Amino acid sequence: MRPQVVAHRGASHENAEHTLGAYLAALDAGAEALECDVRLTADGHLVCVHDRSLRRTASRRGVVSTLDLADLSELDFASWKNPWSELDDEAPDRDDELDRVLTLRKLLETVADYERPVEVAIETKHPTRYGGLVEKRLVEMLRDFGWDQPGSPVRVMSFSFTALQRVEKMAPGVRLVQLVEHTASWAMLRRVIGEDWVVGPGIDELREHPRFAQRIARSGHDIHVWTVNTPADLELCRSLGVKAVITDRPAFLLELLER
Repeated sequence: MRPQVVAHRGASHENAEHTLGAYLAALDAGAEALECDVRLTADGHLVCVHDRSLRRTASRRGVVSTLDLADLSELDFASWKNPWSELDDEAPDRDDELDRVLTLRKLLETVADYERPVEVAIETKHPTRYGGLVEKRLVEMLRDFGWDQPGSPVRVMSFSFTALQRVEKMAPGVRLVQLVEHTASWAMLRRVIGEDWVVGPGIDELREHPRFAQRIARSGHDIHVWTVNTPADLELCRSLGVKAVITDRPAFLLELLER
């Protein structure tokens, strides 16, 4: 059985990450799931932004958690990806709505209204000034969609074991993914994570320690891997029985799998 293809921050290889444009491109490519990172704004909105700072993706100083959604909505989150586009006479006109900050609610509405079933993998970022309020707001939103129950298309991911414990307590039916940055942390994590939690190592760790995946599998946990962008990495994941691959290039990986 082949792995599920999950679009990392949307189709982010070709498009500005976390924009609605990137996610629509991923859906058009046939991605079976979408991955996003969420942070809380100063006025309590969950937005899809990876970095704490705005410098890389919005080209300005500032921290996401100190600004209101209205402030963030004024910013361009796409120009950094192709800074020379204004000089390209043949470049298509951009839809401004596709390039602005994306709220998690808008992303979930897009998935709910899509013509085929699509799953969503939501990563909560820590540390953050708002602590457990991030998970509280997230679970409240999942309840709004009826997606806090078993069978929900949403799974919640984090490197923070404590954050996932919060979600499990508030919404025990939601699937959880314990992200793992280094193999050394597995000895502790395998003793405390839930029996049905998924484990999410990075592809760099699997390349260096392929037996790590076997150790996870022997413990009874499914494996979701980030960030898989090459044929060799995809083949490694397939050989290890990985259940989902998170990729910047969903169209490319789907084409490889169809071959």
